[in-house]
Amino acid sequence: MRDLDLTTLRLFVSVCETGSIARAGERASIVGSAISKRLAQLEEQLGTPLLTRKRHGVVPTPAGQTLLEHARAMLDSAARIEADMRNFAAGARGQVRILASVSAMTETLADDIAAFLQLPAHRNIQIDLEERVSPEIVRGVREGMASLGVCWDATEMGGLQSRDYCSDRLAVVVPDGHPLAERESVRFEDTLDYQHVSLPVNSAVQVRLQQRAAGLGRTLTQRVVVTSFEAALRIVGAGLAISLVPREVAAPLTANYKVRVVALDEPWAQRRFVICFRDAQVLTPPAQLLMEFLAAAHVPLNAASISSRRA
Repeated sequence: MRDLDLTTLRLFVSVCETGSIARAGERASIVGSAISKRLAQLEEQLGTPLLTRKRHGVVPTPAGQTLLEHARAMLDSAARIEADMRNFAAGARGQVRILASVSAMTETLADDIAAFLQLPAHRNIQIDLEERVSPEIVRGVREGMASLGVCWDATEMGGLQSRDYCSDRLAVVVPDGHPLAERESVRFEDTLDYQHVSLPVNSAVQVRLQQRAAGLGRTLTQRVVVTSFEAALRIVGAGLAISLVPREVAAPLTANYKVRVVALDEPWAQRRFVICFRDAQVLTPPAQLLMEFLAAAHVPLNAASISSRRA
């Protein structure tokens, strides 16, 4: 099979998005007949129909839908390559891609990266930051999607190396007037009598909470699932549920959302975050600089040690 042509794939995506060869041609300033010819050649190359012609346009076949997903991913990768090369052409001396959990990004990571980039020696380093849940962070770093990851150390690292970064403490956030609101601290088991607003089920903290509930012979009941702590606090403030979130995130926002933060009396409530990477010896110089900067930002003296954590 000949190599797939990105221009043809871009036109195929446009046709699928607009549902019309003519409209895709207008978008790309190409006559429709030229697009039709390219798509016919693509179907011949792949050996399967990709589009079904309807009375008022076209729709992808099952094979076309699969190709559409792959094409979007390929075009996104190509765009990243172009952006990276433009950065080098503009004088950038390096780029670092980081995957990080919502906790790390919300609490300290964004500020730490800003501080790193403010140093004159780092002004030509480009940093791309993307939020993921912890298992996806580990997988992304292991598969080479990013140089560095920042996640909870309770996540199975699958052979990645790591450095200590920072820590936080989970707390229970409840609405004003809730039965738990006036207590100084609560055990996790106490929270299981109430409905929770939670992060996605595959996030590291949610997996851990489900495991803890199962160990107690109980079930954690999720009323709402959200992707940010701000959304969780808004739901709690509305009186719909309670939530377990980092105290460092919740405490400054209690007045905004009419919630109370109650200490969680559990040894595992204290969480440690790590910077993970495939191998310190093969990190690019910019990634090495950033990793060292982050490792020195919050952690105690043992931060200098590199540990290899295996699943």
